Amino acid sequence: MTDIYTRRESEARSYCRSFPVSFTKAQNATLTDADGREYTDFLAGCSSLNYGHNDTDMKAALLEHIMADGVAHGLDMHTTAKADFLNAFERIVLEPRGMDYKFMFTGPTGTNAVEAAMKLARKTTGRETIVAFTNGFHGMTMGALAATGNAGKRGGAGMALSGVVRMPYEGAMEGVDSLALIREMLANPSSGIDAPAAFLIEPVQGEGGLNAASAEFLKGLQELAREHGALIIMDDIQAGIGRTGPFFSFEGMGIQPDLIPLAKSLSGMGLPFAALLIRPDLDVWKPAEHNGTFRGNNHAFVTARVALEKFWSDDAFQKQTEAKAAFLTERLRRIANVIPGASLKGRGMMQGIDVGCGEMAAAICATCFQHGLIIETSGAHDEVVKVLAPLTIPQDQFAKGLDVLEAAVQVHRPATKIAAE
Repeated sequence: MTDIYTRRESEARSYCRSFPVSFTKAQNATLTDADGREYTDFLAGCSSLNYGHNDTDMKAALLEHIMADGVAHGLDMHTTAKADFLNAFERIVLEPRGMDYKFMFTGPTGTNAVEAAMKLARKTTGRETIVAFTNGFHGMTMGALAATGNAGKRGGAGMALSGVVRMPYEGAMEGVDSLALIREMLANPSSGIDAPAAFLIEPVQGEGGLNAASAEFLKGLQELAREHGALIIMDDIQAGIGRTGPFFSFEGMGIQPDLIPLAKSLSGMGLPFAALLIRPDLDVWKPAEHNGTFRGNNHAFVTARVALEKFWSDDAFQKQTEAKAAFLTERLRRIANVIPGASLKGRGMMQGIDVGCGEMAAAICATCFQHGLIIETSGAHDEVVKVLAPLTIPQDQFAKGLDVLEAAVQVHRPATKIAAE
């Protein structure tokens, strides 16, 4: 059955190489292959499925919309589905948090939202330079790719990637105070860095190895931005929509971003949907100055509205997520203890174990798959085994999945540790 993929699908395919089976069904945290074997999903569409696969309420609302001939594609025209989503987002997300943002519908993936943010920062400030960070990942289109750190991803561009300068993320360089270094570089008129249009940062770096910035670092960066007339772009595409606990990963940190790209779990059901939250005074676009054919996925508006109403109308879901995150931290700490030098990374339900090398991490993930657990790596050398289980995963299934991970780590832990015991 896989012959068709070998014959016709591009060599760019990647995840299917790690998980070489054909999936036929999915429900919450369980995937089922063509042979009927079930797998626990600790990948969750790279955090696109925070509410799991095929949530029953979202599915019912979407089917009702389709059967009633509801609009599927409408460019950026007004539709009832769009209005219902915007009203829900205003009522459930923005107003309770005292946030005032315009909602810009971009193309359907995260990189489109990042591109829009970078363009708008340059347009409003009249500057070109975007300050991005080591290990950052922001997308694969040319502007977002320029801000992405991974050499392998950048190598696919085939041309120069410009307009971005790189600074060290918090803790990226041993013994280096990253914030102090950035402050000195910007203050020095001979540093060679032009006045920036914006700082673009992930509060928790997803593909970069689950590096998590502290509130102190993010607040200091915001202060630097204000001091230098630059904007703060808080890329919450992977870390947001509840992945670290609250709806936004930077909540409670005293941060007020100017621009917030969102995607992945924004639709609630894995449907393509990305957007940019814009501080109202920065919304200086001319009509159609930034557009896209698929910037109005009405099916996603339907499921996203249901997700907001079901999971965010009160704080119960966030509390459940935080409890699971505490359980995850406890289990991962125990698992990491059997590997010399291993450490925990990330926060919330966006955590993993840095095992020190990509080969070991890959072997652990491969063994997990053999035993029915889908899990992947991240980091500069793919050295972090990364847990991105759906936030809705049943507790017993979550524990069993972590049991599989623990057993796989025991298989691949260094021989020196065994000898020492």
